[in-house]
Amino acid sequence: MAKSIHVKNGDEVIVISGKDKGAKGKVIGVDVKKGRVFVEGVNMVTKHQKARTQGAPSGRIEREGSIDASNVMLVDAKTGKPTRVGYRINEDGSKSRIAKRSGEVIDTVSKAKKGE
Repeated sequence: MAKSIHVKNGDEVIVISGKDKGAKGKVIGVDVKKGRVFVEGVNMVTKHQKARTQGAPSGRIEREGSIDASNVMLVDAKTGKPTRVGYRINEDGSKSRIAKRSGEVIDTVSKAKKGE
């Protein structure tokens, strides 16, 4: 039951354990309460689905299943290898995610101003 997860939607990650070990993909969903992530093309499951409307598909549908967030690592944009994620508070109060391997800034979240 993770309170925060080190990856976000749209991050490029690599799977470090499990049946899909070594697979790279983009994060398409995050479940913070359960501590799980959905990665494009990883942990494909078959869902038997009945058509709910006239145009909706029915039958066996392949889609991504969730995997534990601890089983993925962010891919470093500079080296292309897996890296841990660190955080840095900047002088202006904004918070940046950084790649521990290269020190490269991944993204920055600006601090909300008081009264807004």
